[in-house]
Amino acid sequence: MGTSASLHYEPVAALAPGVLSAVGYHHAGVEPGLHVGIPAPSLTFIFSTRGPIEVGASAGQATGPDAERAQVLISRLHTNPAYVVEPGEQAGIQMAVHPLAARSLLGVPARELDRLALEGSDVLGPGAARTLRRLQDMPLGPQAFAVVGDYLREQLQQRRAERVRPEVGEAWRWMSRTRGAGSMRNLAAHVALSQRQLTTLFQREVGMAPKAIARLIRFSRARRMVVQHVAVGPSMTLAQVAHACGYADQSHLVRDFQQYTGTSPTQWLRQEHQYVQAGAHVRAEG
Repeated sequence: MGTSASLHYEPVAALAPGVLSAVGYHHAGVEPGLHVGIPAPSLTFIFSTRGPIEVGASAGQATGPDAERAQVLISRLHTNPAYVVEPGEQAGIQMAVHPLAARSLLGVPARELDRLALEGSDVLGPGAARTLRRLQDMPLGPQAFAVVGDYLREQLQQRRAERVRPEVGEAWRWMSRTRGAGSMRNLAAHVALSQRQLTTLFQREVGMAPKAIARLIRFSRARRMVVQHVAVGPSMTLAQVAHACGYADQSHLVRDFQQYTGTSPTQWLRQEHQYVQAGAHVRAEG
């Protein structure tokens, strides 16, 4: 007898400073396929307890011999969709990590994370592998989250990371407050730097310009609103979502969907229906 399909997500409060959100997941009896990993203004950090996660920059790469694989997965910032192989069963704990916390939690600036599926054990050392083994011996629940939280706090205590330039931290906070809709001219003026200087600092720290980060912040908000107000409980149109999020018009929102998900908003909702219904769209902003 086959296993009935189930997707379970259990979000918890932040596990450590710099961890924006954490969720436990268990997919069982799901028809194998591909899941679209959508760009966000955060790093992805996963302890996968059901074998390696296979990822690619295209569907062909994800399902072919060149797929990137990791069981303790750290994924870089990216501005195009990632394609994740969906096996019949998978489980683990997934976290969204603020890119400016990469030094203190991961030991390297975010710009040095250059793969969609970097094996975290190679970056973080044996402690990450030990944590994964402990998680594999226990059910998803409070004890598992406590194990991950203990590990993350140990990481913070062991490192005396270089401080992120205060202008970069304040610029990120400003973009979050304006939900990615503020102008780069006003941002640069707010931190008393030229736009070129600010771009250089962001490239050195996170490997991406502040304008690209602002677009990701704005899109992340728009995507959640599309799910909440267009798909789950229809109360807004796409045009209204675009206006609320600071897009010039609906076509600009659709353009961002096409870049970040590889398809239109309506097609993405159809493709990701089971994940949307299971609550997997919930994610913290940077």
